[in-house]
Amino acid sequence: MSIIEIRELTFQWPRQATPLLDIPSLIINKGEKVFIKGPSGSGKSSLLGLLAGINEPTTGTIELLGQPFSHLKPTARDRFRADHIGYIFQMFNLLPYLSVIDNVLLPCRFSELRKKQIDGSLYQQAKQLLTQLHLPAECLSRPISDLSIGQQQRVAAARALIGKPQLLIADEPTSALDHDNREAFIQLLMTECDKSETTLLFVSHDETLEALFDRSISLNTINQAARGQ
Repeated sequence: MSIIEIRELTFQWPRQATPLLDIPSLIINKGEKVFIKGPSGSGKSSLLGLLAGINEPTTGTIELLGQPFSHLKPTARDRFRADHIGYIFQMFNLLPYLSVIDNVLLPCRFSELRKKQIDGSLYQQAKQLLTQLHLPAECLSRPISDLSIGQQQRVAAARALIGKPQLLIADEPTSALDHDNREAFIQLLMTECDKSETTLLFVSHDETLEALFDRSISLNTINQAARGQ
């Protein structure tokens, strides 16, 4: 079963002379852990914006979980994203005025579906996820600003995983870590994805990480627009 199906997709910013993305086809199946690589400026962030419903294709279609995602109205895309997609941002985007636990539980405030998929207490589920991601217990009561980069990364991952989303998108979340810590974090992330049967789409320019994944995709290879640049 496919999670993502892209067909004849192009994306072009307003007043841009040529498309930034031109992807004839891309299929990612349920349960896959896929590494998407490409240099800075290759369109990785634009592709993620399309998959998250923040941007709309210029032409072509994106189907997510069998739904015509790119053709939904903006409010419907927002609802679909909240229900089915976890997202780890490169800069984490944690809210400094919320506690660690409340940051993790944010998706459940926006999605009843993800809230219903939690067995038992929301607090206990958030705490369990953070423990499994090796966040020390004493960090739970600290302000976000007092946490290290690695600790903030774990909070961001727990927030993305809460409520068992079908798709997890990670946008270069390990860029601030050294190589050993990157690998350790990715292994933890994959373990949690396996438990939730979550498909992982991991985007990075660091090609040394691609051997950890089921499959690697070069954006410059699948993006025909890159050949004319």
